[in-house]
Amino acid sequence: MDDFAVVCRGLTKTFDGEIPAVYDLDLEVREGEILALLGPSGCGKTTTLRLIAGFIRPDAGEIAIAGRMVAGGGRFVPPEKRGVGMVFQEHALFPHLTAAENIAFGLDGKDSSRQIAYLLRLTGLERFGDRYPHELSGGERQRVALARALATKPVLILLDEPFSNLDADRRAQVREDVRAILKATGSTAVFVTHDQEEALFLGDRLAVMDRGRIVQTGAPDEIFHTPQTRFVAEFIGSTDFLPGVVREDGVETEIGLLDQRLDLPPGTEVEVAVRFDDVVFEQSEAGESMVLARHFKGAYNIYRLRLPSGRLLHAMKAHTELIRPGTPVRIRLEPGHPLACYHLGQAVANRK
Repeated sequence: MDDFAVVCRGLTKTFDGEIPAVYDLDLEVREGEILALLGPSGCGKTTTLRLIAGFIRPDAGEIAIAGRMVAGGGRFVPPEKRGVGMVFQEHALFPHLTAAENIAFGLDGKDSSRQIAYLLRLTGLERFGDRYPHELSGGERQRVALARALATKPVLILLDEPFSNLDADRRAQVREDVRAILKATGSTAVFVTHDQEEALFLGDRLAVMDRGRIVQTGAPDEIFHTPQTRFVAEFIGSTDFLPGVVREDGVETEIGLLDQRLDLPPGTEVEVAVRFDDVVFEQSEAGESMVLARHFKGAYNIYRLRLPSGRLLHAMKAHTELIRPGTPVRIRLEPGHPLACYHLGQAVANRK
């Protein structure tokens, strides 16, 4: 446990006798790691963050921070004594204090002015120390909030949907800044988000939550390419599901054979997780599928295709390839890598 900044075991929290917001949750975060806690609204991710912070008490389970038990076994350490810094969605800055004074809040000692100057410089705010929150942009206020959280040199930084109040253009820049700052300081961080792109960019590791439980943890590319459940596949990335039947030589689908042998008996029904870059299609008068719509994405187009069964698939083409809705097309799978396949909602292993 020595190299873990946070360890949660069997964490459970129920409000007002309802279904548990968090149930029997296990989580480990290594020192210096940025963990993205990802899931849809209501899955329990913010409750998990608040349990770690100490804002609410768990009904069951244990929490250790830097090897010290802070909740469980009859022990409950209050938030201010856990060595945790918090960055809220609304920034929660004091409006009557300047940026420098907000960062200084909670600091004391002769080195505080040096620490404030360092944090202003680290966060690119050295010219804004005398400004009040209303004089700063949303991104600048977020960086002040992060600097304030870092000022006391906490064991752990917790970030609750930190970029959701920023516009799309500003959000991309601020999350790059925040990741760089966290890495420059060697901070351990857990941040909550429902944004898949944000989690894939920021997290060294992802923990995907569903209905109060963590259903899969792993590196971003591992979660994206090998989702262990249908829920994870559906939530991470734009995924369509194509029914198929297991054969000796692959998986038979309505648009052809997927050359991928599964560890299931022939005749078993499965679902194949398909993303838009796995699908290839061409115009064909004899094609039994049809283009329904084209969505321009800048560098590429996403086409919505209707299969003979009426099922929909999405496919990508270069922005220069324009195909009108109503055009008959022939579709096939050309993923160039194994696709995730599911039986009863669980991932199926490929045959060795």
